[in-house]
Amino acid sequence: MKKIAWEKSPQKLIDSFYHVMESFPDAELRKMFGYPCAFFNGNMFVGLHEDNLAVRLDVEEREKALQEGWGNVFAPMAGRVMKEYVALSEEMINSKDDLREVIEKSFNYVKTIPARIKKEKTKSISKKKILFK
Repeated sequence: MKKIAWEKSPQKLIDSFYHVMESFPDAELRKMFGYPCAFFNGNMFVGLHEDNLAVRLDVEEREKALQEGWGNVFAPMAGRVMKEYVALSEEMINSKDDLREVIEKSFNYVKTIPARIKKEKTKSISKKKILFK
């Protein structure tokens, strides 16, 4: 299996992410695939990937982002579009007020999504013991 080699996010982008996330104390910050992300009720609503800052938006806001040019379709890998996410333009990321506003829209959207329930981890060894007793 071929390993994917992703680039690290630029430090300036990481700093911008953490700075704006200070305005969202209810968000859970954690890393996914080594990139900083923010979650609410188990649902990701903003995250970094390489030099992208992607936000999860409702249909109306996604269409607005694409039409007005402040965001593009987010695809972390060729052919793997994350349909609810928009990769923000550099201009949007560099404007702290605009960035905070769009992340707030994302946060408000994700609040409307049902909480993700963590699946219990099962040990495959214990399953085998049960099956072969």
